[in-house]
Amino acid sequence: MRKLFLALALVATPALGASEMVMHRDPGCGCCMKWAAQVKAALGRSVKVVDNVNRAALQKRLGITSSLQSCHTAFIDGMAFEGHVPIADIKRVLAAKPKGVSGLAVGGMPLGSPGMEVPGQKPQAYIVYSFGSAGQKIYARH
Repeated sequence: MRKLFLALALVATPALGASEMVMHRDPGCGCCMKWAAQVKAALGRSVKVVDNVNRAALQKRLGITSSLQSCHTAFIDGMAFEGHVPIADIKRVLAAKPKGVSGLAVGGMPLGSPGMEVPGQKPQAYIVYSFGSAGQKIYARH
């Protein structure tokens, strides 16, 4: 059953992609919900949250290296978004759909990234990477 669910989550269907974002998160992680709320507001999508104790298998299947792993993996319009990827980068990659890019990732949980804002704290610099059959490349710096 788990394999069937993962397969369905990875398949891009226009009806699902156009109306809903599916976010797999480490159970109980609060910053994931802050990120999802920002994406929901900016993209106008409903969010289905899946508490997934076996995200490591999902990340491995997607080709997300350990340096790019974070606390949640979301699927929007057939693309994967690992961690606290900024909304502007999500919009840009969804509009362009670059060949060989299956998603974007921000490794770890950088302070100041979407969902990780802390009032009075200076944001950390971080890099957004693209990944997929074209390999892992820098997509944006923040």
